[in-house]
Formats: sequence, C-alpha cells, structure tokens
Amino acid sequence: MRPRELAGMASAFFRTRYGLRFDDRDALEHWQRGRLDRFLSHTVKQAAFYRDCAASDLASLPVVDKATTLADFAAFNARGITLDEAYAAARAAEAGRVPPHGFDPRLTAGLSSGTSGRPGVFLATPAERATWAGILLARVLDRPLSMRLAIGAAPIRVAFFLRANSSLYTTIASRRIDFRFFDLQTGADAHVAALVDFRPDVLVAPASVLAWLARESLAGRLPIVPHKTISVAEVLEPDDAQSIRAAYGRAVDQLYQCTEGFLGYTCAHGSLHLNEEFVHIEPEWLDDAQTRFVPIVTDFTRRTQMIVRYRLDDVLRIRAAPCGCGRVTRTLSAVEGRLDDVLWCRARRDGAPMPLFPDALRHAIARHATGVDDYSIAQHGALFHLAVHGDDRAFDSICHAVERVVDAQGMRRPAWKQTRFQAPAHTVKRRRIVCVSKLSPDARADAGDATWMPHDA
Repeated sequence: MRPRELAGMASAFFRTRYGLRFDDRDALEHWQRGRLDRFLSHTVKQAAFYRDCAASDLASLPVVDKATTLADFAAFNARGITLDEAYAAARAAEAGRVPPHGFDPRLTAGLSSGTSGRPGVFLATPAERATWAGILLARVLDRPLSMRLAIGAAPIRVAFFLRANSSLYTTIASRRIDFRFFDLQTGADAHVAALVDFRPDVLVAPASVLAWLARESLAGRLPIVPHKTISVAEVLEPDDAQSIRAAYGRAVDQLYQCTEGFLGYTCAHGSLHLNEEFVHIEPEWLDDAQTRFVPIVTDFTRRTQMIVRYRLDDVLRIRAAPCGCGRVTRTLSAVEGRLDDVLWCRARRDGAPMPLFPDALRHAIARHATGVDDYSIAQHGALFHLAVHGDDRAFDSICHAVERVVDAQGMRRPAWKQTRFQAPAHTVKRRRIVCVSKLSPDARADAGDATWMPHDA
C-alpha cells in the first residue's frame, strides 16, 4: 500500500473509531443530509445515468436495482466501464492474472457470488479500498486487538474463508496484520492443516463454514483458539451461532457486506448496527408495525461506482430497544435473507396469502425440533418440500416446529412433502429456506398443488 493510501486508511480508522459520535438520531440525520447534499451536487453527476438529473434531494432520484444497474453498467460508474470489461477484469483478478488491456490496473473489480442470478460486480479505486479497510478495521477490532495493533506487537493473524479473493480484502494486509486467504473452491477441509499452523486471531467465513470449523474444533480435529469469529456472506442460523460459541467461547460477530457496500457490523455490545455514518438507508417497510423492511441504499462515500437509491432484496428485522453502546444508528435483530426466502401460507380467516418470515422459522426449529443435523425447506406453491438430515424424529419435529409458528400467526397449515437431503458444497452460499414459487392467486387451486396431505391431517 502506498503512503497516501496508508494515510487514508489510518484517517478512516480513527474517524470511524473515535469520531462520528452523535447525541441523538436527529443529529445523525442532519449530518447525513450535509454529506448527501455534497454527494448529489458534485459526485453523482460524474456517472452518465445521473448527469442530466436536476437532483436537489435524494427523493427526486429513481430507485434502481441489480437488474437496472447491470443492464447499463457503464452509466452507473464514473469511468464508463462496461459490464463485460468489469466482468473480465474481476475474473482475471480471481485467477491471479493481469487485467485485460485497457483496464486501469490500479482499479479493483470484484464479483458477488451470483446466488440470485447473474453475479453483481463492484469497482473501487485504491483510495476507496483504503477507506473501506480503515472503516472495517475500526468496526471489527475490539480493544485488545486494537491495542495490539497500536503497539506493534506480533501481527494480528486474520484467516479469511471465501469463494474468491480480491484486492479489496487484501488491502488490510500489512506488517501488523497477517492476512491469509483460504479458498473455498478447493474445499474447507483442504485447509485444516494450514489453519492449525496459522493459529488465527480472527476467523472470518460464511456462517455455514464457521459452523463446520467449530464442529471440527469441538471434535478435537481443529485445535485453534481464535479471539474473534466473524460471520459473512450468509444468514447466521441459530444452531450455527450456538456451535461457534460452544467451540470458541465467544459469541460470533456479523458483517453485513455485499457488492453494494459495507452495510452493517456487530458492535462491542453484540448488536448488529447499520453503518449509517457512511451509507444512507431508506427503509421500505414490509408490515404495518414497521418491524421488517427492505433497504434502499445510498453510499455517499463512493466516487467510482454509484450506489444511489439501490434497492436490495434483503429482508431486515429491526431491533426496537436501543443499544447499550450508545450509537444512534439503527440496530437489527436479524438479516433474515432475501425476499424470495419469505414463505407464504393462507390466513385461516379469509384465505388471503400471508408472509411467513424465515427468521421466525429458524428460531422455532432451533428451539423445538429434535434429532436435526441439517434441513432445507422449499415452497412450491401450496406445498412445502422438506429435506432433513438427522434421525427418525427430524422430519416430524420440524413440521411441528413450523406449524407452531403458523398456528400462532393465524395461518392455515401447509401441505408437506419429504424430499432427499443434499448437503450444499462450501462453495455454494447456503439457503435453508427459499420460496421457489408462491401460492396461486386462487385458493381453490391449492388442492391441485398439494400432492401430499397436510401434516397431522
């Protein structure tokens, strides 16, 4: 890292860690408005899509999504880089090759996992990478690790498991941070010996991989004692969180990070905060009680790729109680998954479709199901396909756990079909609950869809 980028990373670290404190929500929103005004006046118009927008306030700009931005990728970045050029550069970086001719080698291009269709892609300059790294380290390093970083003792060893590496992630590597990437494409089990030898202080991985590593540690096959574990890229399931804590003696933290930005982190008090000092998030509420929402994101720190009123398909559940850490940013009870993870059942009263949010099911299964090692639920119209890995009690106990939630929420019980369980590879983002197809608009069509009798009928 060049001295200029190193200075930028240090500045972002100290500003994030010790500055940007607000007495109340109004003060935070006032500060955000100032940053957004400057962003809209100067930065956003460098991208062709916004060049002719007479934007005096954020609400006057259109809401966009992944399909919109991929369809005209060049119009959403300040360099005019096409989607094909960005894909080619990102794939070259993943393979360890030089970028294609004409692509700025100082620019980072990276891909999402592509589990919801065509992969997303992000662009970042060295200065943006340095800012991201400073913010990330300020959020992730607790007091003991920060003190160790400051006094320059033994380097902090960070083990990072993901499906592809990127120069964005390796930005944090330095004399004081020994960053080691472990490629999930070769399988998590292939790295056990190297991980034991590395002895990580910080272990970062998708939730399902962390849980597998924790089970290996509990079985005595992976003798590591990380100071901190961080879940990324997947929904953190209750049973996985319990296994990780049992193995390493500490609650697992979460980073809510995607191609659209660094959106959330776990604070020292264990609450998952939105990173609102650097991103503006408009909630699109999914219920009248305003407990769940889809985020519409504007990242006012970016200068290359514009993320402006970008609608994600994630479902976030708000935490009503304020956090003891004192920050006034919104806190979440959970990142529940994507909108197409929401299942649907009919109301007992009038047969109207009602949403069955996956986080309620995950916790019910964790609390009440027995004999379950793993499972997946896929909705196909009126039929819930349930695949289980466990003993003879597993299928029935999951059905009962789900039906407790369905009954409590005034819904009709679903029809069930038992299917064969296939464990996903570590290279595939795990989704235990997914809606493949929703209920038919006509309730009378359900009988044709439900080829299996309702459980306990």
